[in-house]
Amino acid sequence: MLGLYNHAYELAHQRSESSFARMGKMIMDFQSPMKKLAEEFIPFESCVSTALFSLLHLYPRRNYNAAQWRAQEMLSLVTKPTVLLNPAQSETMRCEYLPLDTIERWIIIGYMVCPTLLQSNERNHGLWRPALQNSYCITLFRDEVLMFHKYIEFFFDSIKGFGKRVAEVKESANLALQNAVGLHRERRKYLRSALLELIQILSDQPGLLGPKALYVLMGFSFARDEILWLVRHTEHLHPKMKKGAELNDPQLPELLFYIEELRALVKKYYQVLQQYYVQYLNGYDAIVLNNLVKNLPLCPEDESIILSSFVQQMESLNLKEIQGGQVPDFAGFRLDWFRLQALTSISKATLVLHENGELARTLNTIIFHTMMVDSVDQLLFETSDLSIFCHHSRLFENAFERSLAHPTQARFAIAFPLICTHFINCTHDVCPEEKYHIGERSLSVTNAFLDRLAKEIKDIVTKICSEQCNLSDQLLPKNAVPALVKMEITKLKEKDQQKILKDLPAEVTPGKESFRKTREALTGMDKLHMLLTELCTGINHSAKIVVWEHVFSPKEYLLQHLEARFSKALVGMMMYNPNTNEIAKPTELITSVKTYMHVLQGIENYVHVDIPRVFNNVLLQQTQQTDSHGEKTITMLYTNWYLEVFLRRVTSSQICYSPFQKAFLTLHPDPQLPFAAEEYTDISELRALAELTGAYGMKFLHESLMWHIASQIGELKKLVSENKDILLKLRVSFDRPDMMLQLSNQLRFENLLTRLNIIGVILAFSSLTQEALTDVISQRVPFLFASIVDFRDHVKAGGQDAVVVDVLSSSIGLSCNVDPALVNALRAEREIVPEKDYETCCLLMVFIAVSLRTLVKNEMTVYSPTHEAHPNNCHCYAKAINAMAGALFQLHGKEDVEERLQEFLALASSSLLTLTQETDKQVPPKAKDSVYLLLDHIVKESPFLTQDLLESCFPYALLRNSFHTVLKRDVPAKH
Repeated sequence: MLGLYNHAYELAHQRSESSFARMGKMIMDFQSPMKKLAEEFIPFESCVSTALFSLLHLYPRRNYNAAQWRAQEMLSLVTKPTVLLNPAQSETMRCEYLPLDTIERWIIIGYMVCPTLLQSNERNHGLWRPALQNSYCITLFRDEVLMFHKYIEFFFDSIKGFGKRVAEVKESANLALQNAVGLHRERRKYLRSALLELIQILSDQPGLLGPKALYVLMGFSFARDEILWLVRHTEHLHPKMKKGAELNDPQLPELLFYIEELRALVKKYYQVLQQYYVQYLNGYDAIVLNNLVKNLPLCPEDESIILSSFVQQMESLNLKEIQGGQVPDFAGFRLDWFRLQALTSISKATLVLHENGELARTLNTIIFHTMMVDSVDQLLFETSDLSIFCHHSRLFENAFERSLAHPTQARFAIAFPLICTHFINCTHDVCPEEKYHIGERSLSVTNAFLDRLAKEIKDIVTKICSEQCNLSDQLLPKNAVPALVKMEITKLKEKDQQKILKDLPAEVTPGKESFRKTREALTGMDKLHMLLTELCTGINHSAKIVVWEHVFSPKEYLLQHLEARFSKALVGMMMYNPNTNEIAKPTELITSVKTYMHVLQGIENYVHVDIPRVFNNVLLQQTQQTDSHGEKTITMLYTNWYLEVFLRRVTSSQICYSPFQKAFLTLHPDPQLPFAAEEYTDISELRALAELTGAYGMKFLHESLMWHIASQIGELKKLVSENKDILLKLRVSFDRPDMMLQLSNQLRFENLLTRLNIIGVILAFSSLTQEALTDVISQRVPFLFASIVDFRDHVKAGGQDAVVVDVLSSSIGLSCNVDPALVNALRAEREIVPEKDYETCCLLMVFIAVSLRTLVKNEMTVYSPTHEAHPNNCHCYAKAINAMAGALFQLHGKEDVEERLQEFLALASSSLLTLTQETDKQVPPKAKDSVYLLLDHIVKESPFLTQDLLESCFPYALLRNSFHTVLKRDVPAKH
């Protein structure tokens, strides 16, 4: 690369690059870097030796195994209750939390650059051998490591007389492979219990943070050392290790969580530390240092000024300033201590620091105390920073996934997104441009972890909901049939019983799943609930996580997943099959929905989330045509099913609307009919539908029905236009029966009656849905319902105000003289001249009036007293005629609805009275009586017509006889 650069430079500038020769020489010299470094460090051997020997009292203590920690009760605050309030002290405060991997790196690299020290003094082996046996790789930079055993072997082989040292390195390498993994595993095990004890005590008594701050920092450092060792050795396996299974630590998330928990405690009670150490500096350290300074035999002026300033600054500290939020800055204080060390370390210095060990130890302790006042964040970074995971993403993500799968570690999974807040700390000042990339990575990893954690909870909740829905379904009435059948067949002979029992489905007893012999035998549901508890505990740990100036809310992730899942589940529980047109009954669906909601409400026992917000958002979206993701909702699917499937079958199958039972009934079983009409239009089913879709959903259903009616009315107007001349003559011939009969015979009524039947059936279904909506709203919001009813009954409104009152009443399902939704639908359809359209509407009523007499030729017209209905649904004509007349004539604004209906009644009566004179054998008498009753039904349904008006047009005696005839016909004969 350098050669290419130099050649390009020479082509550009016609001369060689000035530093190329020197750079090339350096590269050639350092082709064997350790050999060259060893040569260059020969003048500094004594300095390196002194530095390494300074670790002799520190490294063995820092390298204790778990058994030695346990024997000394390391990090324990409760072993000696009598000294619980005493401050933790050490002669080397700053070294107590020095990273172990840093110390080992100093030792290994120190003896590599000065190998002759190993030959000169046996004391060096007290550092060298343990460092070689503790691991097989050391960190150079971030995720770059050095597998040092082989490296040292090659280097020592090149040095004459180092054969014994080579054998020593090989032996240490074997010992490291055999013992290091177990040694560090036991350390991690001890640290988990030690850190948990610290957390429990300090969270209960945060005041102990002051005197025991050193223990906290030591705990951070010990735990971080073990985590870094595990990461380093897992990512860089030794060739002799098989897959590294022995390095897998399923309890690593627990240790990471305890570190984060302890960090949170330190940050939460930061002021406790500040106030404690400000008082410590002012009330103790200042006095001790002042006494030491006074007792110094010789102290030059410069050193005396620095020491005096130390004492003065500590004596000037004021606790009230700290409580007021003014934190003193000790950066200058620590810089002066650095200057003092430099002054006392030069040759011919009057005040020699190593001869005044007590002064040095005291000042080192004071420096630690000052850092506890204004540099706690720096100390946390030095002792507990885990940003190394930014460069070991695969291991980090695998550990997170294992924590979710391990029931005992699931609650600690939240530690992983919390550790992502450390990633930004691994940026380097020399490379500022990487800050953006590392920041973006920290955000993406945090988002992925929280999303995965919330998804895992959502999946468990889904499994629990599915199981609970299955249990809830067992309580449905239809599942009681096998038990009832078994009770009945006991009365039969044994042979007959066996035949019937073979065809019966297996009987499931609700509640059987709760029977168990011991509580220790866990069911699948028990395990799901335990895992849910653990995961919810984790996600509930932190209200927010701040990563690179971005705030993450773990609970919001959970709410979003629950909302999305609940929304999909609602539609899924409908079990709608577009191929077979099968769909769940509304009562069954609402049972499943309530069960699902009950499970979701239980989440509030584990996580502080607003589950009602989930219900409000999702259920409100389900009242619209599509949800926030553009998917079809319950409202849309049920509306389409009732319009496109159910109502089409009503007009083409043996389905009748019964006003008595307030439902549509299937008169004769039809194998091609995939449903029983009464199972979907019973009042309980429609109430369930109203509760599911709400007022908005029922409004959409009602408007969709009215749009279909408007389209049918448009087709009827076309029929009127085709027969306009005949209808004009009929309109003025109501008092001439012979002329009416002659003109009527010129018309074809099949298409008219079919469309009128469709309109009537739709209106009958609409009345059922509106009544169901009224029942639900009166139960759910009785005060609002009563207010609207009172408003409708007592406000005497006219004109536009009447329309407003009707719209308000219709919104809660109350019946109106004129349906505003139908008026709006007709207004949108009308694209013709008003005067012509008005005439067409008048002729339409004439057309319908003269068509009623033709119903007598249909045997399905015969009135059924049991159902209070005509099997061919011609009784629905009453609703159709009144609704059409009210909407059509109000639309034109002439306020002549009553006059037009009176005209209709006169024409219809005149036309029907001609039936009394007919003697056609094709017209059975029972059909005539049924058609007469239809006229009475039209008047009863109408808000504009009265019985007096009917009696003036049609003999009441004829109606009375008709009622008597149809009722008498169903009386069983006496034997």
